[in-house]
Parts: sequence; structure tokens; C-alpha cells
Amino acid sequence: MKFLEELGFNDEDISEVQVNTPKLLLKEFAEGKELVSVNVNFLRDLGVLNYKEIVINYSDMFLMDPSNFKNIFLKYDKLDLIEKISKNVTIIEHL
Repeated sequence: MKFLEELGFNDEDISEVQVNTPKLLLKEFAEGKELVSVNVNFLRDLGVLNYKEIVINYSDMFLMDPSNFKNIFLKYDKLDLIEKISKNVTIIEHL
């Protein structure tokens, strides 16, 4: 899980990912670090400031194919989406 440090996560953030992610999924998450990194970087580049909170609470979505992952977010107005995510990260469940 050290690869998350390169994405801006500190030890506490990484610990939260490990606690909030089921063990089976955690293994896939660690093994799919390239895929996870692409999807995390997309959110960061999009301007989502609370991307760490999304990873901590919705780690399974970061195992998606990058094109499918991007399409979830790109179908919405960028600024509106970023604002809504910053106010309430649970909106991710409804995208």
C-alpha cells in the first residue's frame, strides 16, 4: 500500500483505507496499484480535492477500467460535480 504515498496519502490515510476495505478487496487493491493510481490521478487532475476520502470510503471503484471510471465523472458538469463532492462525498454512490 506504499504506492498510495506517491498519490499524496499519509500513513493515517493508508491505515484508514486498510480498515475500511474488505480483506479480499484489499489484496486486489494492492495488486492493482497501477489501475488504482490511474483512477486516483484522474480525480486529482479533475480537481477533486477530497479524493483521499473517496478512496478511503469507495476503494472498490478504483479497480474499475479507467475509461469506465472517467465516464462516470465526465458526464456531469465539472465544476458542479467538484462542488457537490466537496460538500458530501456520499454523492459518489449516486453517480
